[in-house]
Amino acid sequence: MTDPLERIAAALERLAPPPPVGDDPRAHPAYVWRDGALIAARAFAPLPLELLIGVERQRDALLVNLRRLAAGAAAQDVLLWGARGTGKSALVKATIGAVQAEGGDIALVEVAAIDTLPKLFARLAGVPRAFALFLDDLGFDGAAEARTLRSLLEGGAEARPDNVRLLVTANRRHLVARDMVEQGAAASAGSEAQAINPRDSIDDQLALADRFGLSLGFHVLDQDAYCAIVAAYAGHYDLPFDAGQAINWATRRGSRSGRVAWQYIVELAGRAGRDLRQIR
Repeated sequence: MTDPLERIAAALERLAPPPPVGDDPRAHPAYVWRDGALIAARAFAPLPLELLIGVERQRDALLVNLRRLAAGAAAQDVLLWGARGTGKSALVKATIGAVQAEGGDIALVEVAAIDTLPKLFARLAGVPRAFALFLDDLGFDGAAEARTLRSLLEGGAEARPDNVRLLVTANRRHLVARDMVEQGAAASAGSEAQAINPRDSIDDQLALADRFGLSLGFHVLDQDAYCAIVAAYAGHYDLPFDAGQAINWATRRGSRSGRVAWQYIVELAGRAGRDLRQIR
């Protein structure tokens, strides 16, 4: 018969399994932070920087910052904000890939849960490598939800590691939703109670965005810029380019953006029986 203590120990282990064993933080270009472990990204294939048209100013600023981080110099946390589909996430991955291609010792770490950041900071603090923590499509419905991240960025009791910086993308410039009353519109007589000093509420909502030393805006494309993006993609992948068809594709989707341009290229490649992954 099995020893009762062994059975109890086995039962406890099933209830509280050991933490997952992650991958070597020095060995891979990109990771996903999942269940308390660094897991190497299955396929990190960023676009070449030259294919990101119309974001040259943002590209140059982000490149300079990431080169500093990779070199062990002081670097900023970065907020990339603006219209959906305008290349924020693509630029993050492309600039990381470019710095790596230059020989910079830096890795991208995709993070889904803000409350796990302290544990990730502790995991990366002793690693002799730079890390850009990527929080994609971040947004908060209220200022209270944002205070945890505010404290982690600046002002918390425990210092963040010098080799770690955050790259955050968001559709909202200030990350926290703001209603028209807080932006200065007159409150109706039947509206809910407001703060005694409205400026206090506004300052609380803007406090998170202020924590980012580098803020890069992305804006809606005009037709010429959209066509230039499609033409660049088509040339790179040796696909036919017809401006009228590309415009019609965007019109039917009600949006002109880098994302819509890429979706059109995927459609062209599919029609031609091509696999874009093999030639990226």
